[in-house]
Amino acid sequence: MKKIGIITSGGDCGGLNAVIKGAAQMANQKGLFCYIIPNGYAGLYNLIEFDKLVELTPHRLDLIDANLAGSEAGLSRVQVKKIDDPNKYKRIKDGLKKFGIDGLVIGGGDDSGSVMVDLSQQGIKCVHAPKTMDLDLQTYSVGGDSTIQRIANFVEELKTTAYTHNRVMAVEVFGRYTGHTAFRGGIAADADAILIPEISVDFDILYNHAKTRYMGRISKSDVKAGAYIIVVAEGLKNADGSEFVDESAEVDAFGHKRLAGAAQYVCDQLSKRFKADSTIKEFFKKQGLFVPGINESPEVRPVTPGHLVRCGHSSPYDVNFGKEVGAAAVLLLLNNITGVTVVGIQGTAIKYMNTQEAIKQRHVDLNLVALYEQLGVCFGRPPAKMESNFKKVDGPVERIF
Repeated sequence: MKKIGIITSGGDCGGLNAVIKGAAQMANQKGLFCYIIPNGYAGLYNLIEFDKLVELTPHRLDLIDANLAGSEAGLSRVQVKKIDDPNKYKRIKDGLKKFGIDGLVIGGGDDSGSVMVDLSQQGIKCVHAPKTMDLDLQTYSVGGDSTIQRIANFVEELKTTAYTHNRVMAVEVFGRYTGHTAFRGGIAADADAILIPEISVDFDILYNHAKTRYMGRISKSDVKAGAYIIVVAEGLKNADGSEFVDESAEVDAFGHKRLAGAAQYVCDQLSKRFKADSTIKEFFKKQGLFVPGINESPEVRPVTPGHLVRCGHSSPYDVNFGKEVGAAAVLLLLNNITGVTVVGIQGTAIKYMNTQEAIKQRHVDLNLVALYEQLGVCFGRPPAKMESNFKKVDGPVERIF
């Protein structure tokens, strides 16, 4: 192992530049040459056509800010086995041979990890650094903490406009078919309700919670101000199990539809109930808010921060974790341990697992949801009873999201 390549693939998020720096710094310390293969698996497929690659020397690494989100190496969504080229694997191997690259560090999520498994089965030595803001891998993944912090900040800041206008607001966030970022971001922002794909929403329960809390805040306010804040995961499903998708957008290379419209649907359901509820009109009259035909019930608005939750700066935790898994990936390559996913470093142990297991989807723990339901957060269902048991732990405990 003399030369390694670094690839980042899939969606951008916090911590990826830290993975690149951690891997390259370890490679430099071990006397290896380290190169960026740009633009994910698209770059890997076209590597044979390149004249040169950027070598990550200590000087070049100084130009990479580990605290910035995004990726200096670029990204793409490419499923190699679906490339319409019968010689695709030979082409990739010839490209690696052209530059003398012996192994790859690949930062990516479940889709990118599945491609890494495919490449590994073709005899290409690679190690997977877990990356996805969705937090739905079996391991912690770079980008999760950064995204949760940004969601929490946006939701918290939206309260200023919500309270100023006495609005109900639903914030739709990324996460695809798991609710980790909506759940954690919503809890951190002290949201009133959090709607996630793991729980089928009963909109009558959500409405009663929203109505009670909204009316209570306004009636207790000396300036008649109140609001209700909901965080909605984009992968929320309708009562019939259907998804909210952008029908105008094509599916990506992995067959995923572009999700859109969950927050708007939630707003439509609540708005319809507010307008049909006579007690709301009477409440508005009593509080001096009622204007016939103009202001008879709360305004319910969706907000979609979109890519703002995955850009900007990385959290300190993701920078630390990113550097550690990047460095660990290089150590695994040097020890001829490939086709695996880095779990992390604990003490002297470089922890890893089979990538096919690591990329299996992990959902929000509904036992933990029950805890927050006891604290008053609505998840669109009757609050579940919290089952508790007590366990003494000896020794250090890893962080678990």
